[in-house]
Amino acid sequence: MISSELTSENGHLMIGGVDSVELASKYQTPLVVYDVEEIRNQIRRFKNSFENNNLKYQVSYASKAFATIAIYQVLKQEDVHTDVVSGGELYTALKAGFPAEKISFHGNNKSEEELEMAVDNHVGVIILDNFYEIDLLEKILETKDSKIKVMLRLTPGISAHTHKYDQTGQVDSKFGFDVGSGQATKALQKVLSNKRMELIGIHAHIGSQIFGVEGFVMLVKKMFEIAADWKNNFDYVPNVINLGGGFGISYNDQDEAIRLDVFIKKIAETVKQQAKEKNMNIPEIWIEPGRSIVGPAGFSLYTIGSRKDVPGLTSYVNVDGGMGDNIRPALYQAKYEAVVANKMNDKLTQDVHISGKYCESGDILIDHQKLPDTKSGDILAVLDAGAYGYSMASNYNRNPRPAVVFAENGHDKLVVERESYEDLIKLDRNYI
Repeated sequence: MISSELTSENGHLMIGGVDSVELASKYQTPLVVYDVEEIRNQIRRFKNSFENNNLKYQVSYASKAFATIAIYQVLKQEDVHTDVVSGGELYTALKAGFPAEKISFHGNNKSEEELEMAVDNHVGVIILDNFYEIDLLEKILETKDSKIKVMLRLTPGISAHTHKYDQTGQVDSKFGFDVGSGQATKALQKVLSNKRMELIGIHAHIGSQIFGVEGFVMLVKKMFEIAADWKNNFDYVPNVINLGGGFGISYNDQDEAIRLDVFIKKIAETVKQQAKEKNMNIPEIWIEPGRSIVGPAGFSLYTIGSRKDVPGLTSYVNVDGGMGDNIRPALYQAKYEAVVANKMNDKLTQDVHISGKYCESGDILIDHQKLPDTKSGDILAVLDAGAYGYSMASNYNRNPRPAVVFAENGHDKLVVERESYEDLIKLDRNYI
């Protein structure tokens, strides 16, 4: 939802102290704009919540939500970790000057080339996902006469209440070592026997866009149960328990997100209780928020073009972007809200479909949205669009991907250039 402080005197949407209508004119649309101060504030809320609960912690930004040189530079300024899931994300973070020792490398099928890049650049920790990866990393470390810190990603059998494609902690998942079947214990033994790998902890991720803290409480208890078993049987105690991410945000009125301080307080209480019951030292707790850091800070700006009105049916208001810059509504049936950035004070007079320009009937950004009267040339702003929009963007229909702008303290800066038509064909080669 938009607060009154984000509306200027002339009724325009303000982002980071900058007029969004002026941004649309200056950089053209579609355009992704981030309120950088909101990103910083959200990171600090996470950190303050942990510190208020007297826990050792690390906030590790989940790069897949949005990965560019500029965001890694902001993360570096805010002194947090980051996790990457590909060679491309790792390369971008390193090019941004992000410290390698604060990088975790995730993924369920890391290539030999990607693992070599991680080892050569001395990343902070590799999250091991399967036995193939253990063997591959073992070979690389032997060849390079190197050592590295690792964690084991576990599938603890806990399902979050979320979209089925966002659930990653349940037993039937492509991620991690299954606990119930004994795979996790076998992985533990295999890693502990390798002197080139230092096992610093265990990791699990139960899903995304989670609104209830109950799943995290269950996860903490399960992770301590595993840790206590491994302490008794293998004399191994994890220094780190990584609880993954998945903290939900409010995209619309139906989403009821829990405040971060409430989330962290409950997690901290459970960690302390479990450590006491299991007679264990309190480990360092890691979390991996991505969406909850950049999602609310991002806005997608579009220019309204054509319109389709059929008597008795909901009208279609068409914009100059769509599923190519935000696939989530088509892929996950994700629900967003939007405003007309140049008519923030106008009364809402119509209910319309917000549809994109792509040649797909499913290219509907918002199924039903109340708007004021609109005309061609108005600027539509989709709210809370900072996560998984640009990072999942494509060139479908040979449309260029949008530009990205950072706005902070009344200043704006282009941080990702808009692709050109020439960019679209630069990798093509003639056949004839």
